[in-house]
Amino acid sequence: MSTNSTKPEEKGFFEKVKETLENLWDDTKDNAEELKDKAEDKLDSVKKSVAGKKETVAKKATAAKATVAHKASAAVTKAKSTAADVKAKANTKSKEITAKAKTEVASAKKEAANIKAKAATKAKSISDKAKSETATVKKSVAAKTGAVKSTTRKTAAAK
Repeated sequence: MSTNSTKPEEKGFFEKVKETLENLWDDTKDNAEELKDKAEDKLDSVKKSVAGKKETVAKKATAAKATVAHKASAAVTKAKSTAADVKAKANTKSKEITAKAKTEVASAKKEAANIKAKAATKAKSISDKAKSETATVKKSVAAKTGAVKSTTRKTAAAK
């Protein structure tokens, strides 16, 4: 019979935290890239529409281009700040979870040490009790053996 488990291996606590943080960071990066791509597409569409118009319209288009560029940079800046906030929150949460895990491990170690000390004390008391009982039994056996030896000597001498 095989001793290998057919169940999938469970991930540890820190691996799960790490994966969660990576997923949060990847999602944030993807959102920022999407916003950047949308802003570039918008900028390109504005450039195409402006290029075909007359000079007077070109002046208006440059103003619109500046506005679009400003909005695009504002969107990118907002996405970056959001990403930084999410990353900071994730780091804070990770630190809290790590601190909690450390305290739980420390309390578990203390509990194990207490149990080990109690077990050692109990084992010592049982051992001491067994030794004392063995000593009293040996004394009583020795006394009885001595009595039997003296009785057998008396009966042997009498015969």
